Amino acid sequence: MTSKVRFAPSPTGLLHVGNARTALINALFAVAGEGQFLLRFDDTDRERSRDEFASAVEEDLRWMGLAWDSCVRQRDHIANYQAALARLRDVGRVYPCWETPEELEYKRKRQLARGRPPIYDRAALKLSVAERARLEAEGRRPHWRFLLEPGSLAWDDLVRGRVELQADHMSDPIVVRADGTFLYMLPSAIDDIEFHVTCVIRGEDHVANTAVQIQMFRALGSEPPAFAHLPLLTDIAGKGLSKRLGSMTVRSLREDGIEPLALASYLARLGTGDAPHPAGSLSELARNFDMSRYGRATPKFDESQLARVNAQVLHSASWRTMQPRLAALGLTHANESFWNAVRDNLERLGDVQDWYDVCFGDITVGAIDAALADQAAASLPSEPWDGATWQDWTQAIRKATGRKGRDLFLPLRLALTGRQHGPELRELLPLIGRRVVQQRLRTAAGVRAPTPANLGL
Repeated sequence: MTSKVRFAPSPTGLLHVGNARTALINALFAVAGEGQFLLRFDDTDRERSRDEFASAVEEDLRWMGLAWDSCVRQRDHIANYQAALARLRDVGRVYPCWETPEELEYKRKRQLARGRPPIYDRAALKLSVAERARLEAEGRRPHWRFLLEPGSLAWDDLVRGRVELQADHMSDPIVVRADGTFLYMLPSAIDDIEFHVTCVIRGEDHVANTAVQIQMFRALGSEPPAFAHLPLLTDIAGKGLSKRLGSMTVRSLREDGIEPLALASYLARLGTGDAPHPAGSLSELARNFDMSRYGRATPKFDESQLARVNAQVLHSASWRTMQPRLAALGLTHANESFWNAVRDNLERLGDVQDWYDVCFGDITVGAIDAALADQAAASLPSEPWDGATWQDWTQAIRKATGRKGRDLFLPLRLALTGRQHGPELRELLPLIGRRVVQQRLRTAAGVRAPTPANLGL
């Protein structure tokens, strides 16, 4: 049978990097195994689910380069859930409960105060027909719970190994609210059956849910799929990323200039023991994908590591792939020589604007010695210029002034770029051009060097 996985976000907010990692691993698992990838929106929470969040999730996944074979929304399958609920009711695996949220909270607190686990006491199963009628006459509407059978709940997890929990230590989960809306647990199992999901890859916060859903699968007449529970990401200090949700969304990283391949390369390798480095493509990540590489150790999301991977992606990017993106930024004079000259100095693509201005725009130059500026201008060779022009020019200046090394090259860099560091000047010089070089040398000679007085010190 063809393998099939699913990514099932709730469209109640923007896509978080932890969920993006889960989506990525599901997609890579599907491609590596020549299987299928289902995108399913768990949107039964009518109050919090929003179409705009679903659209944003799709947009972010596409930006990362992920494609899915099909997309479904749970809100379109409510009739299926109601039919399954009726079957479970007929065989006694779901039952109505009339406690209010306040009454349940009171029970929970009493159990905790007595040192007992806060497990539902199944009081609703002990109600007589008359007692149920009285509660309904009061205007109460029941919520519904799934009746867990006692015993061990076990499976061989693709990440955690053998997992075993005891149903006796768990509460019967609520599957339908008093207003008739479904919670996550039952619809998820029903959909996994209906859409023939063969492996569920999700975060380790769902381990207890899996134990319950295994019984749901079997109560519905199906064997459960395989499961893989990935450790949740933390920040570099070991704190949960959910506390920094605003800065840890895929959207915020996009806006901060992170490349999609950098994010995919980084997230795919977190938790595998591999050093973070960029892949050549998503196809390369899929070819090298191995679920067994993911361990139980908590992976830490390090923004500085992501930044380094992002820079490496840009440093290896070809002109062919970057030309349309530079054109979209309005950098009309950018050409292949420009890109090859500046790409190794970029951390974010947005940094390219500074070097574009150096080559084709107006900049603030640094102050240099007037005599050096005059001699440099006098030594300028005629155009056309090429990669050898820088060496020829600086040799002529050195012969005329006796300057060499840092005493020569740093002032020239300040005069031509306004910066102490940057791309090779032998590559920048032909891009800047003779007329602009002359102008910047004159300007640099007239700039008053900073002193404690004019710095306000």
